[in-house]
Amino acid sequence: MKTNALPQRALIACALAMPLAANATALVYEPVNPNFGGNPLNGTNLLNEANAQNKYKDPSAESFGASSQSTLDQFNTQLQQAILSRVASSISSSIVGTDGTLHPGTINTGNFSIAITQVTGGNLQVTTTDKTTGASTTFVVGNGK
Repeated sequence: MKTNALPQRALIACALAMPLAANATALVYEPVNPNFGGNPLNGTNLLNEANAQNKYKDPSAESFGASSQSTLDQFNTQLQQAILSRVASSISSSIVGTDGTLHPGTINTGNFSIAITQVTGGNLQVTTTDKTTGASTTFVVGNGK
């Protein structure tokens, strides 16, 4: 005797199609970037990923990292800076008194002229002029009196 399997299959299909219990929550957007409210611990990872993808090379980065100068050129640059520092110290000691105040006057070196003049309010104006190019810079300081 053959039974009809179609009603049994339909009953099983209906039972499977009916949801048992539907639990749902609201979807909440949470940004990844800490600048927009995301987790601050994501910042380092995002920066590392951006740096890894960055193809731009900053032309001024050489001054902060590995220099293209040879060791001899670097030594000469440091030596020049040290000598200029000593010259600046000797000049400043001749224009600054023992009490720490500047004295008006003019000092001439091989390439530079430094003029200190009295201006209003007890301030002093310091003008440094490059004798070879004529370029000059000026700043005003209090005399400390």
